[in-house]
Amino acid sequence: MAKQEQKPAAEAAEAKPAGNKKLIIMMLVGFIVVGAASAGGVYFFLGGQSEPAAEEAAEPAEPVKLPALYEPLTPAFVVNYNHEGRNHYMQVHISLMARDQAKLDELKVHMPVLKNELVMLFSSQNFAELQKPEGKTQLRDLATAKVKEIAQREVGDEVVEQVLFTNFVLQ
Repeated sequence: MAKQEQKPAAEAAEAKPAGNKKLIIMMLVGFIVVGAASAGGVYFFLGGQSEPAAEEAAEPAEPVKLPALYEPLTPAFVVNYNHEGRNHYMQVHISLMARDQAKLDELKVHMPVLKNELVMLFSSQNFAELQKPEGKTQLRDLATAKVKEIAQREVGDEVVEQVLFTNFVLQ
């Protein structure tokens, strides 16, 4: 009977190391799975965010559109016309629309040149054409182009986005 008890004891002794190997292998597999999951989480949360940030840095950002600034030109422009033997007058109140206050201040230094050019432009127009809505729109576009040209020449930038007629009277 002693021999029979020794056999299961010997088998049990041999079985223990095999169980320990399985336990060690399972623990190693568990550590690898946990490590891979944590590395994936770190990559997802940190690595995934840094990649678009690098792409955003590579692409030029769209310029932020600044709020509009309006600079009224005072006094109003008054121009006389001789149309069909009669004297006629045009009075125009103008505001300049810009986005950069510093450049607009630079342009203010050159207001005498700007006003002179606008008076010359207004006085060269045909009175009959100005009575039509298309004529007024065309005159506004010409005034905008003239102001941008002067600003480019004097300040080095167009500065003014648009010339606005805030009051337009033909008589």
